[in-house]
Amino acid sequence: MGVRRSALGQAWMLRPHVPRIAEGISNRLGVPPIVGQLIAARGIGLDEAESFYTPSLKELLPDPSSILDMDKAVARIAKALQNGEKLAIFGDYDVDGATSSAVLYRFLTALGADVQIYIPDRMVEGYGPNVPALLGLRQAGVDLVITVDCGTLSFEPLKAAKDAGLDVIVVDHHKAETTLPEAVAVVNPNRLDDDSDLGQVAAVGVCFLLAVALNRALRDAGYFEGDRKEPNLISLLDIVALGTVCDVVPLTGVNRAYVAQGLKVMAQRRNVGITALSDVGRVSEAPTTYHAGFILGPRVNAGGRVGESYLGAQLLTTNDMMAARQIADKLDRYNEERRAIEAEVLEAAMAQVESATGVGGQPDAVVVAAGEGWHAGVIGIVASRLKDKYGLPTFVIGIENGEAKGSGRSISGVDMGAAVIEAVQQGLLLKGGGHAMAAGLTAAPDKLEELTAFFRNHMRASVERASENRALKIDGMIALSGVTADLIDQIDKVGPFGQGNPSPRFVVPELDLLKADLVGQNHLRCIFKSKDGKSIKAMAFRQWEEPLGELLRTGIGRRFHVAGKIKKDTWSGGGKVEMTLDDVALIGLP
Repeated sequence: MGVRRSALGQAWMLRPHVPRIAEGISNRLGVPPIVGQLIAARGIGLDEAESFYTPSLKELLPDPSSILDMDKAVARIAKALQNGEKLAIFGDYDVDGATSSAVLYRFLTALGADVQIYIPDRMVEGYGPNVPALLGLRQAGVDLVITVDCGTLSFEPLKAAKDAGLDVIVVDHHKAETTLPEAVAVVNPNRLDDDSDLGQVAAVGVCFLLAVALNRALRDAGYFEGDRKEPNLISLLDIVALGTVCDVVPLTGVNRAYVAQGLKVMAQRRNVGITALSDVGRVSEAPTTYHAGFILGPRVNAGGRVGESYLGAQLLTTNDMMAARQIADKLDRYNEERRAIEAEVLEAAMAQVESATGVGGQPDAVVVAAGEGWHAGVIGIVASRLKDKYGLPTFVIGIENGEAKGSGRSISGVDMGAAVIEAVQQGLLLKGGGHAMAAGLTAAPDKLEELTAFFRNHMRASVERASENRALKIDGMIALSGVTADLIDQIDKVGPFGQGNPSPRFVVPELDLLKADLVGQNHLRCIFKSKDGKSIKAMAFRQWEEPLGELLRTGIGRRFHVAGKIKKDTWSGGGKVEMTLDDVALIGLP
């Protein structure tokens, strides 16, 4: 369509695909050409198309023993079960940590284990295992601790645990260093010596594989003979899907099967905690990755961010509907509180960046913002907002009591976790870790200037490469008359959508803008109309004060090409459709 300069200053490019492969996929699967094209454009070949289109655990679940130390972990847990030992799950306070804890807790209690969950307080204890907590568990009679979504870089706490006679198994997915902590087993597909090719799996997915492996070993050992029944592993997939989506790992391979099957389990509303949270979030339709990532996930996270860290795991493990509703209500209130705090920190962080670059200016390679007293529970979300605004890797750091704690979010093609680990090894950080798209760090405040320079120099080349490849990827062009509920049903079959399998984006050309007004906080609602008289509602979220919003606010009566995702309008019903805008191009703009 010749768009070289859009509202967001980016080119629009058709997502590359090989037409003959798209046609072959369409013929083999018996699906419309648009479905074949979408699958081909996601790098899926003819031989992989069927398992991609209909992902099943039976085909995509790997052998858990392919992960290093998995069999060691299984043997130690089996021994604990046989000896009646007391177990503890030590989880992170985010959604991946809460879901990982819940999966193992539900599985182990179904086996008859004596097990408890320990979630550290974000503000008091910080991320990951700490010496007082582990020694406290030992003093309480715990024999074996399983850390989930944390522990790979917890060298000092795990050594203290070992010295105290406490066995620890690490189940994690964060980047590792060359040295591993002292533990019975470190089950982490992102260990440098692990060749399982499962590094994209979230911690909750690794925990599910641990449950599969343990179940298999116990079955082979005759553990389920007599009155003992095997736990229902499939019933855990709603929790696995929630953690996988919220940790923003690629929805490819086994992750795709986890989410596709897990959303089906979630729709059955068997987990009373997820059900209560869905009711509080007013989810009245079959759950999708959107509901998991933007309605359920933020509420599970809210306890760890601004309230009581253990609430998310507690919600996902209770079987009491009344208790679940009370916890869900509390998490909903914490989520509102989180939003208010986030808005304050975001305003301060943006003012700081604009002070350094000028309004509308572009930071150098990496965005770093730091402030005294910025709430540790929201800096990750603020980093994500700034990353989206500037299209650059971003660190947001809160300084309190002489310590700087930060959270980072990256862009595709830039490995933030590797940069943070390198900074630790260079002595610029007290501690830090993460994965390609997100990381956490702790530093001395007087090191922040040097640390910022390091990140810019270390990440500049990969940021430049990523920026060169940056364009708005388009999956096709559709006339407004062709945007129908039937088309959306066909497109949705290529889901679940998320990281690694992006929601299809289409261009609808030559639409007249009839209306653009403010909705909620900084959202824009537009009404467009085609030449043939058909109209469509389009939402631009968080764009009222941004360049996209400014162009639309001042462009009423003008004609645009619009790019975005199409979906059913669940509020209006009646088969109506709507768009979520990603960008627009004003026709006639030079």
